[in-house]
Amino acid sequence: MAIPWRHCWRWTTGATSTSVLETICGLNGRSATFAALSLRGTGAVAGSGKERLSSRPEDTTSIGNYILTSRHKSRLLYPTQKPCCCKRIHSDAKLKDPFTLAQKDLNHLYDDIKKELFVSKSELKSLCDYYFDGKGKAFRPMIVVLMARACNIHSNRDGDLLPGQRSIAMISEMIHTASLVHDDVIDGSDKRRGKTTINEVWGERKAILAGDFILSAASMALARIGNNTVVSVLSQVIEDLVRGEFMQLGSKENESERFKHYLEKSFKKTASLIANSCKAVSILVNSDPEVQEIAFQYGRNVGIAFQLVDDVLDFTACASQLGKPSATDLKLGLATGPVLFACQQFPELHAMIMRRFSTTGDVDRAWQYVLESDGVDQTNYLAQSYCREAIRQISLLRPSPERDALIRLTEMVLTRDK
Repeated sequence: MAIPWRHCWRWTTGATSTSVLETICGLNGRSATFAALSLRGTGAVAGSGKERLSSRPEDTTSIGNYILTSRHKSRLLYPTQKPCCCKRIHSDAKLKDPFTLAQKDLNHLYDDIKKELFVSKSELKSLCDYYFDGKGKAFRPMIVVLMARACNIHSNRDGDLLPGQRSIAMISEMIHTASLVHDDVIDGSDKRRGKTTINEVWGERKAILAGDFILSAASMALARIGNNTVVSVLSQVIEDLVRGEFMQLGSKENESERFKHYLEKSFKKTASLIANSCKAVSILVNSDPEVQEIAFQYGRNVGIAFQLVDDVLDFTACASQLGKPSATDLKLGLATGPVLFACQQFPELHAMIMRRFSTTGDVDRAWQYVLESDGVDQTNYLAQSYCREAIRQISLLRPSPERDALIRLTEMVLTRDK
């Protein structure tokens, strides 16, 4: 569908990004409320990769004021404006497919990972290679590659990846896979990506050791990049993964604190890896902290949106689509976005959440309450607001096919079914 630009693509305003997502998502007034809720007290510290409760007034206002404040700041980034291109016609069909655009750089991703994991012991090699079979979508490395190219072009370089940026894409997939191996042990999962989990095939002890070995190989590859700031940024990811797992083991009595707890856990377990990997590739090519923050915030917002959609799919997709049994979160005692929103309409869920759905019949009743509420819709609205902010952030970079592919990626996150 062709959509005429209503604003100039002037990097100093970022105005177009808002209208793009409004078109993609059809956001309404209620979704803005959820966006404001999600932004309160969850703003990331600039350049730190950590979230904290901010005392700045703009962090506790609606998303509209947040965007206006950021627009004002963006004028410092680009004092020179490009010619107006208001007559240009934008079409989603013209935007490059993110996976196609990144494919060249990802062709040898899994081969490179296997070289990092090379060991003489055949059983350990089989364990480590199990998920690196080339059948995954490499979602995280793909984002990292596109962000690296977009930042390179923004910094007046050609788009080709630097060796360190290519390594970060590989490391991001290694850290992610190691976390999956450990998660499957903690959760007692028997299926992952449509195949039997490592812990089911080789046992929990060997699965834990395999996850540790993958992390150690990733750490060695990270050290070889030779940039202490990048090492610090990506080390934060591993800390966040552990802290997020501990957060998942607990819950909050107060309902407002519970939702904040849920969003922070979602950042640490899912979004931190994407956000900090995006920041790391920007560091290698651009010393401007504002550009690094743009990369971080894009990854943060897309990552949280990805997790929110994942939590929705646990209620709306069947096991054949997900590659794992549905209602997994409820069975693990986890209250995700759809449940927390449903609790506002069905207070009976509060007691179930506090006992982590451990009483016979809790899972089925909670499932039914979610389906009878608008919890799924509200979680989707919240995911849309995060994607809206991701688009606003990435639109501050110089136009490039990779930047536009990152914009299109937000739509793909919202419409995925597995």
